[in-house]
Amino acid sequence: MTQTELKDFLDEKVIQYNNPRFIETDPIQVPHQFTKKEDIEIAGFLTATIAWGNRKSIINNAKRLMQLLDNAPFDFVMNHQDTDLEKLKPFVHRTFNGADCMQFIKSLNHIYKKHHGLEALFAKHAENESLQRSISKFKAIFFEIDHLSRTQKHISDPLKNSAAKRINMFLRWMVRQDSAGVDFGIWKRMSPAVLSCPLDVHSGNVARKLGLLKRKQNDAKALLELDTMLRKLDKQDPVKYDFALFGLGVFEGF
Repeated sequence: MTQTELKDFLDEKVIQYNNPRFIETDPIQVPHQFTKKEDIEIAGFLTATIAWGNRKSIINNAKRLMQLLDNAPFDFVMNHQDTDLEKLKPFVHRTFNGADCMQFIKSLNHIYKKHHGLEALFAKHAENESLQRSISKFKAIFFEIDHLSRTQKHISDPLKNSAAKRINMFLRWMVRQDSAGVDFGIWKRMSPAVLSCPLDVHSGNVARKLGLLKRKQNDAKALLELDTMLRKLDKQDPVKYDFALFGLGVFEGF
């Protein structure tokens, strides 16, 4: 397959999967319950944080978490009392438990009060070619308050060779301008051109079969390799191909 043929094939798959029907089966449906910017980004961040394992379980647990936050995540983050956090204790999704959840609420409160919110923090450290250094800086600031050491594992650090799939997915949701109505594009201070593909088992396997990726591990080096190839296909919107890679892997068993 030539590069032109590959681009045409993947562009068709983007159209096939990047549409409102995709929302029905994807965790992105959880932040789509909200209309206020801060509610969307907090719901998106928390949903992306637990987005590993069975997709149905991810969606159910993310919805449950929103209920625990009174279906008003920004108001809860900003105005909770310590006693309000107690109801989060029973929450669990795989290795993310109630204690982690309480820590995330405290750290989000700190970011909105001291760092002007999630978008401002990511934008402040964004670079012209990538957001991976920005993610690393975000993690450092997220945990600059007193925290449980166990909770740190729930935010990946690309500078420690992680592909940081979940947080790159969250950034796609927030930054990518999407006329199809799936991604939100509510963050205007960063360009979709610098986004990285959420690299996981499915997208990685499909990328290798299509010759977009040679590296065997799904790590930061593999992500750079894949990003480089996808930017050759579309310099302005490279992560639109996440829909194609994911759809081919999950729905078509490519």
